[in-house]
Amino acid sequence: MIGLVAGVVCSWAVSLKYKLGFDDSLDVVGVHLVGGLIGTLLVGVLATDGVGGVSQLGKQALGAFTVLLYSFAVSWVLAKLIDVTIGFRASEDDELGGVDQAFHAETAYDFSAVGGSPRSTVPAAGQSGASASQKPHNKKVDA
Repeated sequence: MIGLVAGVVCSWAVSLKYKLGFDDSLDVVGVHLVGGLIGTLLVGVLATDGVGGVSQLGKQALGAFTVLLYSFAVSWVLAKLIDVTIGFRASEDDELGGVDQAFHAETAYDFSAVGGSPRSTVPAAGQSGASASQKPHNKKVDA
């Protein structure tokens, strides 16, 4: 029952990011925040008579919103510290060019092996299709 309700509400919450125009990378807010709150509160509603009811719902809500407030406050303080020390955002040029390349000098995925790449791999006129690093090496290595 909890999973069914949480699943429907999470799906609706994820769709809100497109309507409201906010960035929710990997649907973290729509799934984890909304799903976690729904699940936590429904435990209070659906618990057995001996421990459930309005009293348990109140305890669940107090716990959930206390953790939410604490997590927000600590995250906000840490984000501010990062922002004033090393900066929080990548430049627009780095974002457009790819932050993996800008910050780590590598990319997460090499699409050239499967025939496609974000960058053009078409050789210039007069050049062969394989670069020096792509050509097979037939060097004999002496031990």
